[in-house]
Amino acid sequence: MGSKLLKELKVLLVEDEEKLSSLLKSAIGDNFYAFYVANNANDGMQKFLKLSPDIVITDIMMPEVTGLEMAKEIKRVNPNMPIIILSAFSERDNFLDAIDVGVVKYFIKPFDPDELLEYIESLSETIGSKVIMLGDGFSFNKTAKSLYKDGRYVALSKTENKFIQLLLQEYANHKNVVEDETIKNTLWMGKESSDEKLRTFIRRLRAKTSKDLIVNQKGQGYEIVVF
Repeated sequence: MGSKLLKELKVLLVEDEEKLSSLLKSAIGDNFYAFYVANNANDGMQKFLKLSPDIVITDIMMPEVTGLEMAKEIKRVNPNMPIIILSAFSERDNFLDAIDVGVVKYFIKPFDPDELLEYIESLSETIGSKVIMLGDGFSFNKTAKSLYKDGRYVALSKTENKFIQLLLQEYANHKNVVEDETIKNTLWMGKESSDEKLRTFIRRLRAKTSKDLIVNQKGQGYEIVVF
């Protein structure tokens, strides 16, 4: 089993049972670009911040800090991070808490490593190709640097594409609203620009895409709607 998209993924497994972490790494680790292991939540959080994995797999019950507590912190840093929870059957009551945190899948131990791999593979098209789901049916493929509407390619000018990438970059840096001056300096560096030029540019882009994709925060700047 395996796919080219899996080979693009970095996976972080946080598991305090060394036998299980070794088993999973041995069973499925070679399918990925990298398969990192942490043996507790504190170590897991440090590796998450340092290594920037594409997906996190974590045991739910660990000493000191639980997998759910770590998952909440990860979601604060990156709300779009896919998190898979591993749990003993006796811990199934935590299922609703896991849903509240926003985990994408809940595996009850013992489980077949191939089932875990199959599930990650089902996510790989979205994760591996770096597709970002946007408002009003739009998506942006960061690998291809292309915008799509309901799966259909949307032709953008170089400046429009640069603008979308700027908004997404700032969103990834936890700065949802991008100031007007930052936009003008990025798009028309060294060239004449004005507030009216920016408004005209935004108006034309909205006509080509959607008024619900790019939102103006009055007196602050613009942001892109990300799901």
